[in-house]
Amino acid sequence: MYEIHAVSDGRLMPEALAEWAVAVHPMVDYIHLREKAMSARELLAAAQQMLQAGVPPSKLVINDRIDLALAAGAGGVQLAWHSLPPAAVRGCAPDLRIGRSVHSREEAAEAGRQGADFCLYGHVFPTACKPGQQARGLEQLAEAVRWSRIPLIALGGITPGNAGTVLAQGAAGIAVMSGICGAPDPVAAARAYRAAVQRAAELAETPDMDQAQGTAGGEQTWM
Repeated sequence: MYEIHAVSDGRLMPEALAEWAVAVHPMVDYIHLREKAMSARELLAAAQQMLQAGVPPSKLVINDRIDLALAAGAGGVQLAWHSLPPAAVRGCAPDLRIGRSVHSREEAAEAGRQGADFCLYGHVFPTACKPGQQARGLEQLAEAVRWSRIPLIALGGITPGNAGTVLAQGAAGIAVMSGICGAPDPVAAARAYRAAVQRAAELAETPDMDQAQGTAGGEQTWM
């Protein structure tokens, strides 16, 4: 029911990156190749190494670079604020699964209007990846979910311990960078996140009294 997006953190060598991706992909739904320091040639080589190592193309998402996603045969692309708008990408790459990084309810709504398939919203909790930047918190996350016409994936400071609380706000899944890519044992970490997500899904499938009486309110349009 809920998705897990594992995001590379720019700290692994290409060979280790491929080993990490193939090891954790059975526990996650998508692997994001987010390596801002790599050249186009290096990114393409890293993507190809991941695919050759056994990562399914449908699981591989390339950050920002539509050209490299197409060249590598990846299944998706993750667009940042400075990237091409989703509508433009859809026109030239109709088969790519398009994600959009958003930071507000308005941006989440616009991502849906532009034709993105999902959006990554963050950061929800304080994280070392965004030092000094104010976390948006659960209340703003829930509001962004209500405004979004497409599945919203929560990002930033998410752990196995708080993943259930995040998903209870209506997020369609979680995205994790250092929690998996930077973990001493990435496979064990990915398993812990998968277990947390499964527990949240089981709780979501258990109707409370209000839902049983048909009083549950506004469901998202993507559900």
